[in-house]
Amino acid sequence: MGLTSTTVLLLAVICTVLLFAATIWVWPFLARRGWMPVVGRVGLILTIQVLLFSSVGLAANRTFLFYGSWADLFGNQSGVGVLGTQAIGNPGVKLVSKEEVPVPGSGTPHLSGEVQKISVQGERSRIVSPAYVYLPPEYFQKEYETKTFPAAVVLTGFPGTAENLLKGLRYPKTAWMQVKQKKMQPMILVMMRPTVAPPRNTQCIDIPGGPQTETFFAKDLPKAISGTFRVGTAARNWGFMGDSTGGYCALKLALQHPEAYAAGVGLSADYNAEVDRDSGDLFHGNKQEQKRANLLWSLDHLPQGNSSFLVTTSKHGETNYRATQQFIAKVRSPARVSSITLDTGGHNFNTWRREIPPALGWLSGRLRAG
Repeated sequence: MGLTSTTVLLLAVICTVLLFAATIWVWPFLARRGWMPVVGRVGLILTIQVLLFSSVGLAANRTFLFYGSWADLFGNQSGVGVLGTQAIGNPGVKLVSKEEVPVPGSGTPHLSGEVQKISVQGERSRIVSPAYVYLPPEYFQKEYETKTFPAAVVLTGFPGTAENLLKGLRYPKTAWMQVKQKKMQPMILVMMRPTVAPPRNTQCIDIPGGPQTETFFAKDLPKAISGTFRVGTAARNWGFMGDSTGGYCALKLALQHPEAYAAGVGLSADYNAEVDRDSGDLFHGNKQEQKRANLLWSLDHLPQGNSSFLVTTSKHGETNYRATQQFIAKVRSPARVSSITLDTGGHNFNTWRREIPPALGWLSGRLRAG
């Protein structure tokens, strides 16, 4: 039974309720003096607490998809397992499965679009990672069959799963609706998590002697996708978008690789790499790379290219408000910056669902199809 399955959640809730009822029933028998009744009372209370917190945790994880599997939860996931795949376009990209988009016409690609789960192997980085590619309805329509599309890499935060972007944040459905309402042009979305070398939180940095995550996103991924789908190869054809750690990656790649990405959107973004137990040693004594990982330092000390940035924050509920204002103040021509500042909004899906529709429209306006 999977970590996010309804069965696991129901079993946890049922066990909690049954044990609570049993505790009420046997409590009079445990009210006597002596060490054995005391141990019994303590054991029952602790077990109920564990089951209760497990039920709450499973429910929260099912809603927000922090972890997609038991292996993901316990840090045992070390790569992507691909079964029954076929190469599509180039040997570095393999098709794993196809999924429907939950919109009118679902199941008919030229009406609803399609989501393809793929495996991408980086030519330079040698990183292998899964991704979900949303292809809009226009991709399958005859009048567009010879045309290229703009594309955006979309990342979750850490330790989120790529499924967050489909189910929790509903990117394909939102993109479909935005096009129907003529608020954005048709775009291909490449949806992933930043943890392309699980379980380590590499934060889109080339780690000396370790995963070359920055190279994967800056060079390998655009090349692999452009060689497989009808996407242009110029920076004006590519954008980057993400929330939290994914937002940090989006801003970092657009800032430090304007030759690859014309625009970056950071939803509740971090502005500096966080070194902790999940990341491990990211720099191995390389002070210059450590400084470069700080986006505010990079704005002050590195050349700013012809890039566009969109940053979001909230006056109340976000911890990145001051850093966001500093980022905005440091952007210089030829770079440009826009912002969304909510009055209230936490670091969560509810906030990002409010920001994603205008952010997709903004990103669409800065990319070109060919």
